[in-house]
Amino acid sequence: MTNDRRLRTVDLARLAGLSTQQIRNYEDAGVLPPAGRTDSGHRVFGERHRRALLTYRRLLQGYGPVVATAVMRTVHAGDVPGALARVDAAHAALHEERVSLRAAKEALAALAGRETGPPPGSGGLRIGEVAALIGVRTSALRVWEAAGLLAPDRERGTGYRVYGPADVRDARVVHTLRRSHYLFDQIRPVLDGLRREGGSAALRAAVEERGRLLTARTRAMLAGAGALHAYLEDVEDP
Repeated sequence: MTNDRRLRTVDLARLAGLSTQQIRNYEDAGVLPPAGRTDSGHRVFGERHRRALLTYRRLLQGYGPVVATAVMRTVHAGDVPGALARVDAAHAALHEERVSLRAAKEALAALAGRETGPPPGSGGLRIGEVAALIGVRTSALRVWEAAGLLAPDRERGTGYRVYGPADVRDARVVHTLRRSHYLFDQIRPVLDGLRREGGSAALRAAVEERGRLLTARTRAMLAGAGALHAYLEDVEDP
C-alpha cells in the first residue's frame, strides 16, 4: 500500500465527519497507526491512516465501539490473529443471541392454544398436579426451581409449593426447551422475556423485532469484516 498522499488531521476529520480531536484520540487509542510528525510537531497522516479510519467506521456499525477499537488496536500492535479472535468472539456472541431467539420461538409455539394452568381463583396447583399436567417428574420441577427457573409460592403453614398460571406456563416452557436440549442459561432469557413482556403475545412481538435487529446487525458485521479483510491485505502486503 502506498503512503505517498499526505493528509492533515483536519483532512481525516472531514473525511469521516469527525472533529480533529477525535482523530487525535483515535491515534492515541491505536485505532489509527502512529502518525508521522512535521518539524513543528504537527501530525502527518497517509493513505494507510485513511484506510484504517474507514475500516474502523465500518467495524463500528456492526461490532460497536468496544470491539471495533480493540480489533484495530490489536491489528496495529502487530497481532492479527488476536484481532481475528476478537471478531470470532463477537460472532459467537451473536450466535448465542440467535439460539436464545430460537428458544423463545419454540416456547411460544408450545404455549399457543394450550391451557397454562389453574383458572384464576382456584388457589393454584400442587407440585404433583403440575408434574402430571405437563408430563414430568416432580424431581424435575424441583431441579428447575433450584436452578432459579421456577419460583412457585409457598402455602402458609404447610410450606407446600403452590403453582399459579404463570408458574405452570413457565414450567411448560422449561419442559419444552429441555426436550430440545437447551441449557438452563439459554432458557433463562426466555422466561425473563415472558415475565417482562407480561405474556406470550407481547413476547412474540418482541421476538420478531429482535429478529429484525439481529439480521441488520449480522449484515453490518459482515460488511465490517469485509472491510477489515481488505485492510489486512494492505497491512500484510505493504
